[in-house]
Amino acid sequence: MRPHTPSLDRALSALTLLPFALLLFVAPAAAQFNGPASLTSSAEINRPASLTTDSAILYPAAHDVLLSTGDLLSIRVFGQPDYIPIVRVGTDGNALLPEIGILHLSGLTITAAEQLIAVKLVDAGIYVHPQVTLQITEGPNAVATVIGETHGVVPIVGTRRLLDVLTTVGGLPPTASHVITIHRPGQDAPIVVDLGSDPLRSELANIPIFAGDTIVVSRIGVVYMIGAFKSAGIIPLTPYAPLTLMEATALSGGLGFEGKYDDLRVIRTIGGQRTVVKLDIKRVLYGRAPDPILQPNDIVFLPSSALKASIGNGSVGTLLGIASLLISVTLR
Repeated sequence: MRPHTPSLDRALSALTLLPFALLLFVAPAAAQFNGPASLTSSAEINRPASLTTDSAILYPAAHDVLLSTGDLLSIRVFGQPDYIPIVRVGTDGNALLPEIGILHLSGLTITAAEQLIAVKLVDAGIYVHPQVTLQITEGPNAVATVIGETHGVVPIVGTRRLLDVLTTVGGLPPTASHVITIHRPGQDAPIVVDLGSDPLRSELANIPIFAGDTIVVSRIGVVYMIGAFKSAGIIPLTPYAPLTLMEATALSGGLGFEGKYDDLRVIRTIGGQRTVVKLDIKRVLYGRAPDPILQPNDIVFLPSSALKASIGNGSVGTLLGIASLLISVTLR
């Protein structure tokens, strides 16, 4: 029998790689499932919004719009077809009305402006008990503004409903929260409603929208899946159910063959500080470790194993072929 040579030793060492690689994929015995669990987190993450529940705020019996610069006003006196002026509020907040003169209307509600015009008509001796009706026919502020994940400017004549306004600007994208915030002039606190995912609940939150309202559509947040997943990318979160690591893995097409399963990292920013939690995803998969709940803007990184990547692309096969050739040459 020939003694070992350095070439033969190297060839035999290469052959030992294959059984070692196969041992990496031996599945552990199933254990009791521990269920979802949270990673180190913060109370600031996914803090629930305080919804508006006062029906008088959500569905006001009447809403008086404030007049502002640029508004075009149509004025009528009931039963008097001869007095139908159309005037615009100037940059100084004033409007020039026939038979009355200059009135400062900017900042007044429609009701207050109607009462002021009626008093001036009586003082001018034109009418005794005039019933004045004022309507904003156009103006820079006769709109509702939508900002955030979807945005646009929607004309408001009278009132429109929230879902109608959101549909006008293209609806809610997948990354948009269904918790909507409305800032309304004259309202001390913002109005917060949850459209939910149930059509019946959405209808209950389909509140009136008035001119001057600003509708804020916030981002619900996403999870970034990078590394050795079959379909790495971005997964939008929903506000109705938590997203666990296993669910995110399934949505990413599952684990790639080349993944280094015992070295998965969840990268999270808490209070401006980035933290990294290292997990063995195989232990989670087989119920030997809890399935962590992911949070908005988490980065899930699954590194690649150089050995498994070599097996996947055929490099190990080539190496074993070379080793086999070396052995045959050495043993001749």
